[in-house]
Amino acid sequence: MTKMSAADFITGEAAPGVATLDVTAVNSKETRELYAGRKKIYSKLAHGTFRRLKWIVMAVTLGIYYALPWFRWERGSELPNQAILADVENGRIFIGPIDIWPQEFYYITGILVLSALVLFLITSALGRVWCGYTCPQTVWTDLMIAIERFWQGDRNTRIRLDKEPWSATKIYKKSMTHVSWILVSILTGGAFVFYFRDAPTLAGEFLTGTAPMIAYLFLGIFAFTTYLLGAIAREQVCIYMCPWPRIQGAMIDHHTVLVSYRPERGEPRGPARKGPDHKIDWSSRGDCIDCNACVAVCPTGIDIRDGSQLECIQCALCIDACNDIMAKVDRPQGLIAYDTIAKREASERGVHEPWKFVRARTGLYAGLIVLVTAIMAVAFLGRTSLQVNVVGDRAPLYVMLSDGGVRNTYTVKILNKQHNTRRVQLSLGGSDGKSIEGAQFRLLGIDEVNPVIEVPTDAVRELKLFVTVPKASLSELTPPSTPLTITVRDVEGESQMVRRTVFQSPVK
Repeated sequence: MTKMSAADFITGEAAPGVATLDVTAVNSKETRELYAGRKKIYSKLAHGTFRRLKWIVMAVTLGIYYALPWFRWERGSELPNQAILADVENGRIFIGPIDIWPQEFYYITGILVLSALVLFLITSALGRVWCGYTCPQTVWTDLMIAIERFWQGDRNTRIRLDKEPWSATKIYKKSMTHVSWILVSILTGGAFVFYFRDAPTLAGEFLTGTAPMIAYLFLGIFAFTTYLLGAIAREQVCIYMCPWPRIQGAMIDHHTVLVSYRPERGEPRGPARKGPDHKIDWSSRGDCIDCNACVAVCPTGIDIRDGSQLECIQCALCIDACNDIMAKVDRPQGLIAYDTIAKREASERGVHEPWKFVRARTGLYAGLIVLVTAIMAVAFLGRTSLQVNVVGDRAPLYVMLSDGGVRNTYTVKILNKQHNTRRVQLSLGGSDGKSIEGAQFRLLGIDEVNPVIEVPTDAVRELKLFVTVPKASLSELTPPSTPLTITVRDVEGESQMVRRTVFQSPVK
């Protein structure tokens, strides 16, 4: 075939034997529309094992989310006693008995990495069960659909209601649906804000109108996003906004358990018609009666009989719907079921394929989970409740005294992570022997020799430390910087922190 040049394509002049572009078709309305409007999905209420499981998961997860900020954990009079709290005011995250300080934020990073690896493992073994049962978008969408169903009825009733002209009844049902959605969204946003400030205190401030403006702002943001994503956008978030459906393709393989239609049993499909004996002849057809019950209950509106699809969140409601139909037509259940590609292919060949949950992919993820957990455990067990930071002054590096001695100034910051006041002492030198013979120290504003310093609970005590080397001991120095060790010891406990620094002096 003769090729058409770019110039011929632009001018519309084609060589002999070359098909020309139908300009009329390009300019037609159907061809020009690059965006297809959303077709509203009216999901039907399913009944069965997986629907009950989803109700249980929804109740448990929402119960935990809404109730968790109200659980208390006693930490003393000077700290909030909320069990789970991201305390912005005090700069810490409280998780029961654990306090995570800003400099320990790597623990949060470790938790996020560990969560991602667990999600990878679950996906490689069981597909998108996270999306189908515990994803916040799924949980709140399920709740919003349940509210809509309460006010407007099940699938067919809602379809008829939307087709009816506006009336007082329709306005009432639609209005109550949206009012309920907004109330749930406000409760959701408020509950999330409670994780960042003491819940009873903030709740009282909300009721009296005295809460900080930032609290109202974020409550509004969270409420709006809950209403938009859970009540309005729904499945659009899973299909178009969420990146996980695209990523999961790298996690699954032929042995991943997925919600699957079994065509070797269901095809050829068709309506079930009874013969003269009032029975269905199953000898020349499959078990699927093409009732579309699986499509009607799907929250994303797909047909599972078309195979695995990006839109499928593996909620298994289609299994409940199909099993219900199979019971009515007296056929075995499991036409749609959790299955693997390997087992289906083996079934088509008449071979039995066992479940393979343990394989290289899942073993790799499990190994990484163990490794990250071990690293975090070692880091956590090795953390101390006393931290010390020593920084030498840079301007000037040292001071020559009138008696010929040399003095350095250091800023010592002592962090007490305990929930009670600690008493500590400073000393020069340590177990490594990094001390300077004859060196003396003094704390600014404290005239005592070797004083006991009190560090308040959950606070940082900052001290100015002067270290002086007299003229007679200058021979001990190795200019321009001599190693020096400063030790901070808990007087009432056995813990101590050793910090290495240097003593600056002029070059001989």
